[in-house]
Amino acid sequence: MNYMGVDIGTSGCKAVVTDAGGRQLGSAYREYDVRFTDDGGAELDSDEVIGKCLEVIAEAASRAPARSVKALAVSSQGEAFTAVGKDGSALCNAMVSSDTRSDPYARSWPEHFGERELYDVTGHTAHPMFTLFKLLWLKENRPEVWRAAVRFLCFEDLLQFRLGLDPAMGWPLAARTMLFDVRRHEWHGAILDRIGLAPSKLARPLPSGSVAGELPEERTRELGLADRALVVTGGHDQPCAALGAGVTEAGKAMYATGTVECIAPVFAEAIFDERLRHANLCTYDHTVPGRYFSVAFSLTGGNLLKWFRDEFGAAEVAEAQRSGANAYELLLASAAREPSSLMVLPYFTPSGTPYFDTATKGAILGLRLSTTRGEILRALLEGIAFEMRLNLDLLESAGCAVRELRAVGGGARSAFWTQLKSDVLGKPITVLDAPEGGCLGAAMLACAADTGEPAAAIAERWVRIASTCAPRSDVSAFYRERFETYRRVYPAIRGVRV
Repeated sequence: MNYMGVDIGTSGCKAVVTDAGGRQLGSAYREYDVRFTDDGGAELDSDEVIGKCLEVIAEAASRAPARSVKALAVSSQGEAFTAVGKDGSALCNAMVSSDTRSDPYARSWPEHFGERELYDVTGHTAHPMFTLFKLLWLKENRPEVWRAAVRFLCFEDLLQFRLGLDPAMGWPLAARTMLFDVRRHEWHGAILDRIGLAPSKLARPLPSGSVAGELPEERTRELGLADRALVVTGGHDQPCAALGAGVTEAGKAMYATGTVECIAPVFAEAIFDERLRHANLCTYDHTVPGRYFSVAFSLTGGNLLKWFRDEFGAAEVAEAQRSGANAYELLLASAAREPSSLMVLPYFTPSGTPYFDTATKGAILGLRLSTTRGEILRALLEGIAFEMRLNLDLLESAGCAVRELRAVGGGARSAFWTQLKSDVLGKPITVLDAPEGGCLGAAMLACAADTGEPAAAIAERWVRIASTCAPRSDVSAFYRERFETYRRVYPAIRGVRV
């Protein structure tokens, strides 16, 4: 039998079918756009997203032997939720991670509940990205939606719901709502009571790799899946991608480049440390049983390259349409080959860790009339990498040493971009032969649920290393000095309001 992993991201969804040995048999992808509003909103049309998820499931299944997919699991972007009405329809768009409208609630609510208590329960510190604060915003600003909603579902469980199942979600995704007790592994009664939300309006939280249900026969035939195909809990996309990269034990970390850029290390046990809390570095369940996880991230990641493509890459887009080449690869080929003299603060969205700053804007410093487009593009990529080095240093100062980085996501396909990251971080980066870790990790969980083999053991069999990119000593030394300048940029700029 074969297995499917579905990844529901912020900018697109993908499905991949693998055989029992992890060999990819087929895949499909659809892109969609985030809709921005003048008041800080960032939304996805939930019906469009789920519709395209069903398309990629059917298309990927059609590229494998007929009706051979025995089980599927979902890797989902975190935090975004949809209010669902009695007839199953979406009552609102999904508010994605970079939506800042709930910022006042993220600032004030922890003061009443208890900032430290909130961290001790949920493993997270307050930020407007989290579902808890988005729900508070919805309740006050869209009361008609709040009253009409019978369920509030994240994308993993919303897809299950649309497939005809009683929706469930993996523990790692439940944790990203900030409604979940990461020690007891249940919805936290006091938090739900405080916001007036019944647990029955949320999905069932289950360990990653649990069977959520069997698909109805009409659904399996419609999508081209095996009879009685299983739907298995996956969870938050970052832990799923880490499993797909073979990051299953302490000392290893995933380096993911998607819409969000992140470094995600594994812990042997849950760590609730003041140094991590002050740096807004979380602790929650990994997709591997008994392991815990953290995410150091920048909300400005691969979306910055997409922005550059859309605004300044018309020539590359036209060439890609003409020749069939990849527009992103053409753009990266146009970037300067030498380190830039520019300095970029990459807060083109609200920042992620360590600052959780929703107000400070991005900046490009050092521009001259002689500055080229290629230099600006490289400097944007350097800025993201510097931000990740800042986070990596904070993790290691709290005792979370990282000895191995494994690259996943679309950015891992670029040798140029990976080398730049290695040079900035001063660490080797392992590149895998299947960089789409989210789908692969979800497929591993589907296989584990069907066969009973532990997911970590499946990862040992399925994950294959393609290459290792080592930092170049001279370039890395240059970036080490530049990083000290980067550290000073945010404190200098954060008081400037434009």
